[in-house]
Amino acid sequence: MRTRAPDRARLPLAERLCGRLSAGIWAVVAEALAPALRLYLQRRVWRGKEIAGRVRERRGIATQPRPEGPLLWLHAVSVGETLSILPVIAALRHDRPDLGFLVTTATTTAARLLVQRLHELPDDMRVVHQFMPLDVPTWMHRFVRHWHPDGVVLAESELWPNMVSACRHEDIPLVLINGRMSDRSYAMWQRLPCLITRMLRSFAWICARSDEDARRFRALGAEKVALVGDLKDAALPLPHDDGGVAQIRKQIGQRPVWIAASTHPGEEEIVLRAAELARQKVPGLLTILIPRHPERGAALLQHTGPNTPRRALGQSPAPHDPVWICDTLGEMGLFYALHCPVLMGNSLLSPPEGGGHNPMEPARQGNALATGPAIANFRQAYGVLGDAVAHVSDERTLALWLEEMLCNPQALRHAIAASSNACVNDTHISQRVAWGILQAVYFRAVYS
Repeated sequence: MRTRAPDRARLPLAERLCGRLSAGIWAVVAEALAPALRLYLQRRVWRGKEIAGRVRERRGIATQPRPEGPLLWLHAVSVGETLSILPVIAALRHDRPDLGFLVTTATTTAARLLVQRLHELPDDMRVVHQFMPLDVPTWMHRFVRHWHPDGVVLAESELWPNMVSACRHEDIPLVLINGRMSDRSYAMWQRLPCLITRMLRSFAWICARSDEDARRFRALGAEKVALVGDLKDAALPLPHDDGGVAQIRKQIGQRPVWIAASTHPGEEEIVLRAAELARQKVPGLLTILIPRHPERGAALLQHTGPNTPRRALGQSPAPHDPVWICDTLGEMGLFYALHCPVLMGNSLLSPPEGGGHNPMEPARQGNALATGPAIANFRQAYGVLGDAVAHVSDERTLALWLEEMLCNPQALRHAIAASSNACVNDTHISQRVAWGILQAVYFRAVYS
């Protein structure tokens, strides 16, 4: 369905003035913080969280020329969002072969993953990567003026007032896809109603990932909201090659094995204590520990011991090693192909930390799944999987689940079948989202 996009002026005068005042205050504060943010960026370089030769991109200084022709800017803050936009880029390119794409990320991990995955796209795909500038007005306006995209597509929850203002100033349409409004973000924006309403009314189209997210966007003032589906439901199984899987199986041998996937600081200790408890019933148990951010591999040695093998260093586990740190990028598909028990990380932390990670990825490849209680960011996915996922709360309940899975082959087979059968894979979502983007950007129309 197409309708003309509503005029921004439909907001009452008082609300428009309040929105302008809020945006102005945000801009003044951000500009005043710019010197401190320069020091912050330099500190991140020292800590290995920014690339020294490209840190100026975070101040809106482009390191590549703008490609000729029409250009769409897509922003994906981290790894999960980057994976979700790749099928959308492919669908956009199918509908508009003349399009070029500027992809921004906020993390170096996502940037490296993007480079790895671009080989899956057609050879003539025009994709430029830059790091997202921090939300300082001068930096953001400089970035927008250089690239001057036809439209801006943000993934999930990247709502930055100065970025929105820069695009409004240049009359560049904004689109939010797979729109997510977490409990924490919703509570925060409710305390800034004028600012969030002004931002949301600037979007040509908001594609929410769930009914709950759509309701929250509307409650905060958005008008052009559609529910197309969760892009993570469109993802194919993570890539892996059979030779690589065979090599890992050879390295592991006949040992019982489980995976703690995408773990975060603070929960590795819980994972390791659970593994130690389970090892009393499951002799020879090997824990494959995969940190969400691979650069943390060396830091994990303080919890696992200095002689723990790390895959990033080319090391494989000896028969007596209880833990193998797999701190490499883009290899999760290899490990999910082992078809073993998997704990999804970022879920064992106490609120407001945590929030979970996408359980559909291990489910599609046939693994028994468990999660901790912190799953707010993926409630919809866990709702779809239902009883196929075991819920654990601490090291004791995690250890009991591991013992059941690894001491009872029938229970493991049943859990693997349950997760495989419950996961969804709507491959048409990407095409529907791409069509909505093109309508909103090039026809200034709402698609639902």
